[in-house]
Amino acid sequence: MRETFSGSIITLAIAGTAVSIVTSVYLTGASAQAPTLKTPWGEPDLQGIWTDETDTPLERSPKFAAQEFFTEVQRAELDRQRGARLGRERRAERGTTADVAGAYNDVFTPKKRTGLRTSRIVDPPNGRLPALTPEAQKIAAAERQFRLALLQATETCKNKEAPCAGGKYDPTPSPRFADRPPRYNIATINRYDGPEDASLPVRCLMGGVPEVGRLGAIADRISYRRIVQSPGGISMFYDVGQGQGWQRNIVMDGSPHLPASIRQWYGDSRGRWEGNTLVIDVTNFSAKTDFQGSRENLHVVERWTRTGPTTLEYAVTVEDPTVWVRPWTAKQDFTLQSNEENRIYSEPR
Repeated sequence: MRETFSGSIITLAIAGTAVSIVTSVYLTGASAQAPTLKTPWGEPDLQGIWTDETDTPLERSPKFAAQEFFTEVQRAELDRQRGARLGRERRAERGTTADVAGAYNDVFTPKKRTGLRTSRIVDPPNGRLPALTPEAQKIAAAERQFRLALLQATETCKNKEAPCAGGKYDPTPSPRFADRPPRYNIATINRYDGPEDASLPVRCLMGGVPEVGRLGAIADRISYRRIVQSPGGISMFYDVGQGQGWQRNIVMDGSPHLPASIRQWYGDSRGRWEGNTLVIDVTNFSAKTDFQGSRENLHVVERWTRTGPTTLEYAVTVEDPTVWVRPWTAKQDFTLQSNEENRIYSEPR
């Protein structure tokens, strides 16, 4: 269980909506197949607190090949298997570093039902990330070798534990211990000369655009977003992980992106309406952020569509020609939550 959306944050969100958002009405177009929720000023209404109530992996397991959706029998069996796993309840040998470094038990890692899709990625059709470019492979290998070099004299390598896979144990201090990382560090390394030797989550710099990652991360599995609309503007507040919330403002006035020299942690979001779909184009990411290996060249196009009174479809296309050989697209389905302030969210659902 966890407490989310502090009173001050909710007060700000409510204050922003109270100016112009009092009620929403249903309007049915001549060609619409279902009522479309609209704001008083006529835009599609996406407002509310939304979350994904199921677990879906980013990539599809090869064993499901071209199968885009699970059968109910498969979902039930996956739920049974996942429910039986010890997860964070598993203890390492008492007194070892692996044991005391566990930090959180499974109370902090909810186990939601298996989703309908076999993967969030819907394009490529195999549900897998595209191949990395030679340049991206080279950078990834350099970062991996740097982390392994710092680990070589530790018990992790001596015991041949997973983080040292591909490395070897050497009791002598690493000759690279004082070296700078190949590029700005965002991961855990075996050194702590300053805060930037810590991972981004340790520095409470979690979240980002797009918010679709590999299943298992706390920030991915405990994640809510509150959408607030007003004439000419949209704001989204994300409450993720252990309360590392962050906010993004969507510019809706038709102005171009910021100059390329201006970089932002969550990028520069420029939105427009295409029918009932909010389309957000995001560029200008900082080189200190990272999404699946992509940094300052990341380009994201999001599509938010309300598909019913309590459902919202999110589709995102991601591209970075320096990282992947082709763009890729993922989808996620969100469910509307209660707007009650300072409430407790119970897990598992």
